[in-house]
Amino acid sequence: MRVLPYLGLAPFAFYVLLFLAVPTILALGSGFFNKDGSFTLDNVAALGDPVILNTFFSSFWISALTAVVGAVVGALVCYALIDTRAGGRLRLIIESASSVLAQFGGVMLAFAFIATIGVQGLVTVFLQTNLGINIYADGVWLYQLPGLILPYIYFQIPLMIITFMPALDGLKPQWAEANATLGGSTFTYWRKIGAPVLAPAFFGSLLLLFANAFSAYATAAALISQGSQIVPLQIRAALVSETLLGRENLAGALALGMIIVMVVVMTAYSLLQARTTRWQR
Repeated sequence: MRVLPYLGLAPFAFYVLLFLAVPTILALGSGFFNKDGSFTLDNVAALGDPVILNTFFSSFWISALTAVVGAVVGALVCYALIDTRAGGRLRLIIESASSVLAQFGGVMLAFAFIATIGVQGLVTVFLQTNLGINIYADGVWLYQLPGLILPYIYFQIPLMIITFMPALDGLKPQWAEANATLGGSTFTYWRKIGAPVLAPAFFGSLLLLFANAFSAYATAAALISQGSQIVPLQIRAALVSETLLGRENLAGALALGMIIVMVVVMTAYSLLQARTTRWQR
């Protein structure tokens, strides 16, 4: 009879096993075998190749940059909303919009930016025609690695809002009242109470944003058609390339590198979230 309560989890467990666990195991396992099925470390050794290392570095810096910008701007938006009513219209509109925009990515987001600030985009043509400003005077940056910064920030800020706002809502009014009673200023409250309490939640959300950008693929694939400047695009190139002699399963090794990074980041995120929940109870 004790098994019955767990039967409801069976569909979800089946989904996780079939669509998450099995593909992950197959992807990781393929990195240790060659095209003949023999065990090899050549694919894993390729992670030390300068080209691969440069790809990981590119993924790191663009993920870190967009995560920091998204975290800071999103936190400021949350701070601006701290005095609004939780169930108020303004809060609901912003939270609803953030929930939608945080999931607005892939080809749709790439098309939106191409149509807006692409070479022949609406804003690009308007600036060049009416103001004489050519935003592509130094090159077509939107279709290169720097062009991913704006689209990534576009969905990073809403994600920060929906993940960090609950932490701000968890600040107890009694703490501010106690600070005021003891003669503390607003600056003192945020320096000695608010900031230390919110720090784990902020850095946890920052890590979540980093992981979100590091694993993003569809938007980058739609914008960057030439080259493999980030790890997800390098995996795509490894899967479709016919010139990787002796390293036909390099994609599995690249996936292993990505999973290691994601495990480290998400473990740190879980630890910070566990610390955050202590004072939210």
